[in-house]
This record gives sequence, structure tokens and C-alpha cells, in this order.
Amino acid sequence: MMPAWLGRFMLRLNGGIRVVDENDGNWPKKCVVPVAPHTSNRDFPYGLYARAVVGQYIKFVGKSTLFKFPLGPILKALGGVPVVREKRTNFVDSVAKIFHEREEFKLCLAIEGTRSKVTKFKTGFYFIAKAAGVPMVLTKFDFENRIIHFSKPFWPTDDIRADFDFLYRHYDGVKGLVAENSFEYDPSVLDELPVVKG
Repeated sequence: MMPAWLGRFMLRLNGGIRVVDENDGNWPKKCVVPVAPHTSNRDFPYGLYARAVVGQYIKFVGKSTLFKFPLGPILKALGGVPVVREKRTNFVDSVAKIFHEREEFKLCLAIEGTRSKVTKFKTGFYFIAKAAGVPMVLTKFDFENRIIHFSKPFWPTDDIRADFDFLYRHYDGVKGLVAENSFEYDPSVLDELPVVKG
């Protein structure tokens, strides 16, 4: 991982972005790091710079087939973790297993699932946190205000609708690099979720 000073320098160089960490460096050893809005390929280097500033080696996951030579060593060096999916396990269970196997693991997930504009988030990040028994550090790429913001830990409850209402409101209206693709909250999307998820 690059040193913090270099991350700060690169963020200043690329738009004068500053990092706000509500944890003051005191992060949980294990957490899911949901990121939104994700509107550009350029978000990836901004994420690398920001994690250097907060001093947390936040990783990302990909299909194991992507980690073959020659791309594999580069992805691993950047913090990539291959996910091996067995026939009887889905993506959520496969990633939760990684959390259970490691003493420390922080995982970044782009929760919109695409760089295009969406009306709702994918739910995998939420169920990974639930299955792994870990909190989420909610991360906003707020390019309108030139801030990358990391929240205090948010623990999912057994009320998925209340949780997603909170999550949607947290990210509502935050402008990404491609502002027109940023997320805007329509509360009617909660109707597609179950009333309770234990």
C-alpha cells in the first residue's frame, strides 16, 4: 500500500479531494466498505489514494479466474482477493467465508453494481455483512464537495427495510465524478424488500 503522504498528494493533485474519516483511524478489524456513487472508472485510483490516507488496507474481490497470469499478480498487489465459488455456495457465502477465515479483513464493494444511474442498490454487500457478522463503514465519493467520506461503523439489524432506508438516505444526492449518474432515492424501492430479514 502506498504511504499516506503520497495518497494525500495524489488527491490534492486530482481535484483537491480531502478525506474525512469519522473513525480517526480506529477502524474495526473486519468490515464491509460499501462505496457510492460509483460513476467512473477513475473512482478506482481515488479509492487507492483514500485508503492510503486512512491507513487501512481495504481489499476488493473478484472471480478467481481473473487472478491468473499476467493480471493476477497486479490485482493481488493492489489488494485483490480471488473468490472461489463452489457449486453449492453463492457469492455471499463465498465472501463471508473469507471473513470467517481471516483475523482482519476489510472489503470494498461498489453497491450500485454499475457505473450507470440506478434506482436501487444491489443487496449482496448487506447480506455479506450479515453473514459475516461484521459492520459496514459507509463510504461516499462526494466529488461535488471534494470529499471522500468514511462513516463510523453501521451494524445491520434484522429490519432490512429500515436498514436500507437509512443506507439510501445516507447516499441520496451525493454527486459522483459523472454527476448525472449519481444515486437519487425513491422510497418506493423499499417495497421490493422483505419486511424482515433475520
